[in-house]
Amino acid sequence: MVGSSLDAGGCNLVPKSYPPPRSSSSTTSTVKFFCSYGGKILPRHPDGKLRYHGGETRVLAVSRSISFSELLVKMGELCGMTMSLRCQLPAEDLDALVSITSDEDLANLIEEYDRVASPPQCLKIKAFLSPPKSAKKLSHTSSLAASSSRSPSPPYSTNAGFTPKLLKPAMPNSIGFPPCMKKWAGKMPQHYGYGSPGHVYLVHSGNHLQ
Repeated sequence: MVGSSLDAGGCNLVPKSYPPPRSSSSTTSTVKFFCSYGGKILPRHPDGKLRYHGGETRVLAVSRSISFSELLVKMGELCGMTMSLRCQLPAEDLDALVSITSDEDLANLIEEYDRVASPPQCLKIKAFLSPPKSAKKLSHTSSLAASSSRSPSPPYSTNAGFTPKLLKPAMPNSIGFPPCMKKWAGKMPQHYGYGSPGHVYLVHSGNHLQ
């Protein structure tokens, strides 16, 4: 806008320029999330500072007015699966990531970036995506079930506190002699006994048989 100043006599002097009014730029209404997923946060050698290693990083530009649920849907489409969201705060290291789980968390995050952004510009937020804990537990349970189904079944089933033991074959009863025979064992000639315990047959060691 160009205006003109007047002197005391009402004559026009040198035109005076005014800066144009600041229009609301479309970039200030956009938030860019640098989404990293599929990697791990590990200390860097040799200073030990945390860095994100591996995986992929993709940029997602959304409106500042986006809801948390809509943001998760877009990030899930970006990664191909449902993810949980953690973000890095301004001027903070990767050991100070905050979990974003609601519209209030998302609004506070954007407000925190607005506070340090001067002049206002398109916000760039580092986001780290990972599978939710429930999905990790389900995957671990499925892997255990699959491994148990592949393992061979034992030849017998055992109950708690029961250990199978091998049974020894029963030994046949030894042949015994009647008490009267034992009483005269020292006086009788040597004989051999055979047969069942109820019927004993003696065979003399000499030439006589009984």
